[in-house]
Amino acid sequence: MAKYRMVRTDFWKNPVVSEEMSPEDKYFYLYLLTNPHTTQIGIYKLTKKQMAFDLGYSIESVHALMERFINHHKLIIYNPETRELAIKNWGKENLHKGGKPVMDCIYSELKDVEDLLLIKYVAEAIQKQEIRS
Repeated sequence: MAKYRMVRTDFWKNPVVSEEMSPEDKYFYLYLLTNPHTTQIGIYKLTKKQMAFDLGYSIESVHALMERFINHHKLIIYNPETRELAIKNWGKENLHKGGKPVMDCIYSELKDVEDLLLIKYVAEAIQKQEIRS
């Protein structure tokens, strides 16, 4: 089954993206939103080495981008021990509809998350109570 990740066209109108991000930041953010490791819940395992390979960057460049996205933009958190990444607004942008197939997928993916604090981090931005709980 193919995986699709949609990026809303108003991504480019977001003031953080349009005014605060460098072209390199925008490229990195799009990668975080659409890479093949993404999940329905916005929490996934990904090593910095894999990011560097996929993007054609050095590990040092990926480390600098990660630091910027964690500390400056405050859009992700990363657990270096479990190598899990969570995208802050994933739920706000991607989890609008529930229903059994979506909820089954969410439950299945939640079981794979090692760092439970990442779940709380992503859940804060989910607007639909049925999905948030």
